[in-house]
Amino acid sequence: MLPSALPDLPDLAHTRTSPVQWLATATAMAGVVALAGFLTPGPATASQPGRKPATVAAPDTAAAVFPLKCGGVGSVVTKKATGDLDGDGRPETVAVVRCDAGMGTPPSGVYVVTQPLTEGGAPRVVATLVAPGSEQTVGALAVHDGAVTATLLGYSSPEVPRWKPDVRQKAKWRWQGGKFVRSVPSRAQARAV
Repeated sequence: MLPSALPDLPDLAHTRTSPVQWLATATAMAGVVALAGFLTPGPATASQPGRKPATVAAPDTAAAVFPLKCGGVGSVVTKKATGDLDGDGRPETVAVVRCDAGMGTPPSGVYVVTQPLTEGGAPRVVATLVAPGSEQTVGALAVHDGAVTATLLGYSSPEVPRWKPDVRQKAKWRWQGGKFVRSVPSRAQARAV
């Protein structure tokens, strides 16, 4: 500290800092920082007009009723994938469902399930991509970039045992013009396994 330039002025006591003054300053600064934390605005929630927020949960397949006739054995969801298929900002669930048979390989159905627009409603099936009557099972299922892809396993003739499919085919569906359109594979893509 520099001595006072004027000889008749005494050294002032408050020009020297003490630990109590530093503690008081630090406490005041902490209070300002804490107050600023409470006064900051919330996170931005930009959305496009007409779109619902992406925080909507995917439909629960356990609450959906599938158009599958299984008699008294009931049905089981063997695979599922979720994603926004129609571009509305709400996810759909694609489910592979078959009868819950104790033996054999019953055919599968592939269904698109959507959440109801009103609160409290049950998820509902809005499309059938593969009907169980096609006598196919599903080896793989995925949803990427708004498209559903699946590996379909089938049979080349009625003589092929149902536990050993001998035809494998890739399939892809995309929402176009208000419906799901399947990409038709060439004959070369459907091959014996």
